Amino acid sequence: MSHQRLLGRSALVSGGAGGCGAEAVRLFAQEGARVTIVDIQEQAGENLAKAIRAEGSEAIFVRTDVSKRADVDVAVRQATETFGAPTVLFNHAGSIVVKPFLETTDEEYDWLMDVNVRSMFLMTRAVLPGMLAAGGGAIVNTSSISAVAATPMEVLYGLTKGAVHMFSRAIAVEYRDRGIRCNAVCPGFIRTAHGLREVELLARYGVDASEDVLAAQQGRMCEPAEVARAALFLVSDEASFVNGTHLFVDNCFTAV
Repeated sequence: MSHQRLLGRSALVSGGAGGCGAEAVRLFAQEGARVTIVDIQEQAGENLAKAIRAEGSEAIFVRTDVSKRADVDVAVRQATETFGAPTVLFNHAGSIVVKPFLETTDEEYDWLMDVNVRSMFLMTRAVLPGMLAAGGGAIVNTSSISAVAATPMEVLYGLTKGAVHMFSRAIAVEYRDRGIRCNAVCPGFIRTAHGLREVELLARYGVDASEDVLAAQQGRMCEPAEVARAALFLVSDEASFVNGTHLFVDNCFTAV
């Protein structure tokens, strides 16, 4: 049952058209937020916004390549014009490269850094002025267990998530005294298209990520809604004194 923890707030979710991002969009809307969905998946994003409006909540979709400054600026401007300056930001957009390190290319490095890191830099920089003018806000960035637990064939991915880890902490430290909280949510293996593709690619390269192995590491696959609920906690006032932290949603993967 909704407690309307985000009642009336303008929220922006990047990578919000599918997976954990879409679950967060639904949950934020149920909690009273007016949500701007940002993604490159146009049809899925439009359908999700339409479904949320049909349920009586407020949502729009803005097709955005979050690695491009012009696109990001348009998305934030449209969110602000429609719902007011976002005071909730969930930087969830991201992707992965799975392959032997010596086979990775400069182009793959540039692309993954753009999608996973530059996107958060651009989106946070675009949203922060409005948050500061509003007197504060909450930012959550999607990191990963891969920021601290290396997996073979995922050197580039781990590199980007390590950057997200420190970006989250550094933003929190710089803007704490101006009412901004910034945290990272760090999932384990998730039952999404992204997560299942990761498992498939690892297996292709001989890395065992079978159900038996995952059961030993984290009990089972994480469900998208479990990540979304963690993000909701971090952006809500229930986490008012949680700032600059990394919340692992991994059922002990990194603790074992």
